[in-house]
Amino acid sequence: MQNRNSSRGVNRRDLFRTGGALAALAGASRERVDAAPATLDIGRNIYQSIGVRPLINCKGTFTIISGSQTLPDVKRAMEEASRHYVELDELMEGVGKRLAELTGAEWGIVTAGCAAAITHVTAACIAGTDPERMQRLPILHGLKSEVLIPEYSRNVYDHATRMLGIKTVTVKDRAEAEASFNERTAMVYILAGRGDDGPLGTQALSAMARPKGVPVFVDAAAEVLTIPNVHLGRGASVVGYSGGKCLRGPQCAGLALGDKNLLQAAWANSAPHHAFGRSLKVGKEEIMGMLAAVEAWTKRDHKAEWAQWEEWLNHISKRVTQVEGVTTEVKEPNEGLSNRSPQLVIHWDGAKLGITGTEVSKVVLETEPRIVLGGARGRRPQQMESLISITPYMMMPGDDKVVADRLYEVLAKPPKMEGTPVPAGEAANVAGQWEAQLTFLRGSATHTIVLEQKGADLVGTHHGEMISGDLHGAVAANEVHFRSSHRVEGTRLSYEFTGKVDGDAMEGRVNLGEYGEAHFTAKRHRYA
Repeated sequence: MQNRNSSRGVNRRDLFRTGGALAALAGASRERVDAAPATLDIGRNIYQSIGVRPLINCKGTFTIISGSQTLPDVKRAMEEASRHYVELDELMEGVGKRLAELTGAEWGIVTAGCAAAITHVTAACIAGTDPERMQRLPILHGLKSEVLIPEYSRNVYDHATRMLGIKTVTVKDRAEAEASFNERTAMVYILAGRGDDGPLGTQALSAMARPKGVPVFVDAAAEVLTIPNVHLGRGASVVGYSGGKCLRGPQCAGLALGDKNLLQAAWANSAPHHAFGRSLKVGKEEIMGMLAAVEAWTKRDHKAEWAQWEEWLNHISKRVTQVEGVTTEVKEPNEGLSNRSPQLVIHWDGAKLGITGTEVSKVVLETEPRIVLGGARGRRPQQMESLISITPYMMMPGDDKVVADRLYEVLAKPPKMEGTPVPAGEAANVAGQWEAQLTFLRGSATHTIVLEQKGADLVGTHHGEMISGDLHGAVAANEVHFRSSHRVEGTRLSYEFTGKVDGDAMEGRVNLGEYGEAHFTAKRHRYA
């Protein structure tokens, strides 16, 4: 789904914006658990036996919360595959032929996730199956060295092409795209979703690229598998899918469908062959599990699955609306193929119930039963109008009853919540240029922070080692808090500084989103 507000589903484009928040929530929720038993419990308590708390997934197919649960047939296929030895080239030849029969594509291969498929296809576009060229990667001197990407498709996942050392050529319109093709162009990469059917979508770019002999890769990782394939129908050379999302195959598997010659070259550039993709290994268990997932996809009753999701949401809705002041609505996806399912949005006034949406989200994640919600809104004291959302896409039978009862309990009798106390006193003067030393889990860096202050409000610029971004925040007494965002390649790096000021010195922590935390100290420059 393409909608980006918190009351709707989240697509893969939104994932790399919210992944940091998910990581932060997960980190914040780690609390003491009972001592683990002396041995691993290979049973229902397998995670608890090592001190890890499982969760109920009301959010969708996000890798950071382990994607999806494999289907029963997939589990059986993986177990049976593990009982035999097989020659892997022969195996992929047989699987490729079967994938072609199932999907209507010319060929197919299984990879170690969709990102691995992107890397292998990029390598094949650069080196083909020339062993000498394959051994040179990622040294590209004299080889094709550019990948063309429309501006709307730039994203954190295009790192899977950049890791080969290629130069990304970002184009904004048709004229720029036409002019960008040259003898160095190895491939066109497109992220499926919004814009994919526009003036620089798959059909338009394929029409430009195909006559020039340039393959087009469409990244449809979180999408439902369409048969016949919509992206190949628009002219793409290859389309890639994640195995551990809607297909409910192995989490460490992916699927690439399309041109047979190109995909056989992509396989040659991957393990077990000694090439750039050797480290992106997919085993016989994942290969056969992925094939079983595609077989199952062609037989699954998708209408019945949708009806089951709606029934679960209806049960949760009936339960939570027993709390006075709580209302619900079901949002239907209106476009797109990613994380496609209905979604329940639960509304209330946080001031009346005594708890906000973000507080509910935190409570149910940190307590038992542990639940990760689809989204949340509402913060005290500025925004007390609250909501949470439930995405049933990856819920399991029985989860609806557990979720309904837990949400009813928290909304009907919320734990006492208090806002973060604001320190009293005049706001410290923090204006000026600061040299900050950031100490990461491993390594350190020197950044420059320029702060402009108007009363308690802060604006300015945060300069990293190579890139910079605007910042905004506030100071209360001697406590300072500000955020910055740095655009780099297809994504943004976020920094959230929280610290205390003592004259010309500042110290505190930096929330790095999915990359964890850093400690910082800073000194202000005083100029004569």
